[in-house]
Amino acid sequence: MRAEGQVRFIRISTRLQAGAAGIASAAVLLWIGVLAWALIAQFFVSADRNSLLDREAAVASASSRVAKYRHELGAVAGDLQKRQEFIEKTVQGTIGQLPADLPKGSVSDSSAEASKTVDKVSMAVPEAAGLARIEARQLAFVEKLTRYADARTARAESAIRRVGLNPAMVAVSDVSAQGGPLIPLTTGAGRSIDPRFARLGASLARMSALEQGLARIPNTLPASLEFISSGFGYRSDPFTGGAAFHAGLDFRGPIGAPIYAAAAGAVSFTGVRQGYGNCVEISHGNGLMTRYAHMSRITAKLGTKVGPGSVIGAIGSTGRSTGPHLHFEVRINDRPVDPRPFLTSPSFKVASHVQENRAGSPAGIAG
Repeated sequence: MRAEGQVRFIRISTRLQAGAAGIASAAVLLWIGVLAWALIAQFFVSADRNSLLDREAAVASASSRVAKYRHELGAVAGDLQKRQEFIEKTVQGTIGQLPADLPKGSVSDSSAEASKTVDKVSMAVPEAAGLARIEARQLAFVEKLTRYADARTARAESAIRRVGLNPAMVAVSDVSAQGGPLIPLTTGAGRSIDPRFARLGASLARMSALEQGLARIPNTLPASLEFISSGFGYRSDPFTGGAAFHAGLDFRGPIGAPIYAAAAGAVSFTGVRQGYGNCVEISHGNGLMTRYAHMSRITAKLGTKVGPGSVIGAIGSTGRSTGPHLHFEVRINDRPVDPRPFLTSPSFKVASHVQENRAGSPAGIAG
């Protein structure tokens, strides 16, 4: 300390400093320990209360169901009947009426055997006849759903192969972010699920994986198909006149016309690339990427997810271009492939979102 021109020093020994720090640390640790103990005690009290409520609810539910099965078998059958109707209507409301011409060989058809089982149960235990009929109806519906899933899977596989891709590589299957409570489909020890339910689960999973993969394959027109001014492959370069390789399709159009994502994916690049001008790239997974070039404006944001038909920018003439158009590429592991089979395959839903404007559309635009 400086006072009246003199400097004075106050020295605190290492032992005193260590003691003060130890007291402060002990106080902090004590406070943390008390707080943690209070939180743990509160957690256990809450857990015990919830466990008690769960046990009470389980006992009440089991007791009521046993009583209902003993004295109100007809009511139980009625409840199951309504539940089955609800399941069927829910499925129809989600995916529509199931087709009548579903493939027969993809899964068993136990309708004849189920009818015999219902007759036997009705003769042996007349009061359970209603339940047997509901079970037969449920199994028949499960088999029909399985055939429907298999039919959709076959269509998806055919569409993927038609553009030269391997369905096994395209199928989306990610178990790295899944969870939830265990809800078994069986009750009682030693009981196993009917194999038809397991078969349905496998068919639905396969269908979902392939259709999600299919959604990531370019299948939506980024601009009007009728205005392609330059195709894929070797051509005469518009600037030098010599032979050159063109890695995509050119769609001519007015400056400012919207450009659409050709499939679901994540925007992996936005900016300027040499020769391409303003450019957007979308990654669709499994090494599949689409590129959109010569834009006058970029609206897509880096890292964002887009769906097929999402507006990602506007047609322009930036970069190496002779006039306003969209240069569109499809690349697999950075190797350019012809985009036309993806966009014109009848197995895909090809959607053109661009308003046709034939008047004043320049011809022969390239880049």
